[in-house]
Amino acid sequence: MNPCIENEFDELSRIVSEGLLQPVFQPIVDFRTRNLLGYEALIRGPQHSPLQRPDVLFAAARAAGLGLDLECACREATLRAFARMHLPGRLFLNVSPGALLDARMMHEHCRTLLGELGLPANRIVIELTENEQITDLPGIHEALLHYRGRGFQIAIDDLGEGFANLRMWSEIRPEFVKVDKHFVNGIADDRIKYHFVRAMQDLGEICNAALIAEGIERVEDFECIRDMGIACGQGWFIARPEKTPLQRLPDEVAAVLDRHRVTLTPTALHAGRTRTARLLLRAIEPVSSAASNECVFARFEADASLEVLPVVEGTRPVGLINRHSMVDRFARPFQKELFGRKSCHQFMDPAPLVVDQHATVPELAMMLSVAPRHYLFDGFIITGEGGRYLGIGSSHDLMAMITEMQISAARYANPLTQLPGNVPINEHIDRMLASGRAFVVAYIDIDNFKPYNDTFGYRRGDDVIQLLGQTVCEAVDARQDFVGHIGGDDFFVVFQSDDWEARCGDIVGRFADGVTSIADIEDHGLGGYMAENRRGELVFQALPTLSIGVVRVGVGDFESHREVAAAAATAKKQAKKLGKLPGATRGAIFVERRGGSAGGEGAAVRRLN
Repeated sequence: MNPCIENEFDELSRIVSEGLLQPVFQPIVDFRTRNLLGYEALIRGPQHSPLQRPDVLFAAARAAGLGLDLECACREATLRAFARMHLPGRLFLNVSPGALLDARMMHEHCRTLLGELGLPANRIVIELTENEQITDLPGIHEALLHYRGRGFQIAIDDLGEGFANLRMWSEIRPEFVKVDKHFVNGIADDRIKYHFVRAMQDLGEICNAALIAEGIERVEDFECIRDMGIACGQGWFIARPEKTPLQRLPDEVAAVLDRHRVTLTPTALHAGRTRTARLLLRAIEPVSSAASNECVFARFEADASLEVLPVVEGTRPVGLINRHSMVDRFARPFQKELFGRKSCHQFMDPAPLVVDQHATVPELAMMLSVAPRHYLFDGFIITGEGGRYLGIGSSHDLMAMITEMQISAARYANPLTQLPGNVPINEHIDRMLASGRAFVVAYIDIDNFKPYNDTFGYRRGDDVIQLLGQTVCEAVDARQDFVGHIGGDDFFVVFQSDDWEARCGDIVGRFADGVTSIADIEDHGLGGYMAENRRGELVFQALPTLSIGVVRVGVGDFESHREVAAAAATAKKQAKKLGKLPGATRGAIFVERRGGSAGGEGAAVRRLN
């Protein structure tokens, strides 16, 4: 026997026989009850042991033919620790498909242990892992029927990691499905991940399975998952795995759950805002120009997903090394021996495509369309201030973003401003109504727009509309206030910001200043220009200003987006009447204090001059 394998075998035997396995538990939060659903059990080897890491521990066990023995020992250690600490809720117990058929779990040993510990089977969730190929699916089906008959529930792990667990879902019909952390990490800012998880959620509802989002590490992702209606979540933001885990939600997590606001979807977050190379950024650790080819080759060997490696001198990118090119060269006779210790300059592309982080998506597409073909495979380097290396951009990701932008624009966005149109506006209002939280809607309309458009032409008119779109987006809180473009010169905002009234005043003031600066008139001080009216008479025309009709939507005031929209339209008409009164030279805001009707008692008016 290989000495290294023999040492690992002895160490493994010692760990199992002496009961040195260390169970740790990671809490799972139930968004529906705002409490802990239970814990996922994980295992560690003893500290300072070469088998402390679970991947090394289980790999050694499989190599020694002790995989099932180790799983049995882990299962017993975990159940005893869970019962000893009187942890609440369910215990998610990782079980490989092979262990399901193991006699020690299938028959009396597991049942006796649970009885001894006072743990009913309905508190145990068998979490099927995909660390080995299922070769006996009928046998697994029969085993799961056996366990379900005894009260156990079933979960499958890492949905989205491969097609195998999609098949498992369709055939096994588990009570819980865990969404792979790849789709959860960054979901608040990633439209593709958002729609993938939304599709999984739809499947879960059809199959009557509760989804558990794994790998939640940011508060933004936590809020997004919560507001999507996903049942449960786990990850470092909630709590890390511990030998003695928390038995209630951490104060920080409870505070976020109690926060009375609805997060915007990734589609709404970026609508109307210029998409740049920064959104495509992948932070890949570069190699120094002094690094050897052996060092670069080792990086590629260690990470199978790594397609390119950037080369830097200090913080400045100087080249790009393609994985396939390097592997192909090293595969030739004597190449590794001849060039392995030489500088990676030898194998790098010294003229990669380098783009600034603020380059827009259309600009990137144009650069790639005229660049040599190999740039399509290598991608591009993204730099920050002063040409500092930030990361890598993928041509594949760029094409996906362009496609998504085209689909989104065709379906939902206004073509002039790229802001969400009527469908997403209505969907967001309905989400807000369903949340049971109060909010504020503002209907924004441009006054004196038609004569300006007729006098200076539609292109100048488009400039005014785009000015308003940009002004509104800059004035709101992008994380919680939704901006939509109904059409023409009409815009709609759904506010969750507490200072919404000040923001509305800011919009009116900024717009008035912006129009004054872009208007092609001789005397800006007059606040208007001379132009023909519909009867052909030369008259004074005021510059475009804003009317904003505001409605405060209380809980239970409205049943649908149609009622909210009707109330906002009525408030806007009241604002337009105010705008025609003397003194309202910069615009008007009408605030309906009661949700049910506009005008009358409870209404507030504001004219800006």
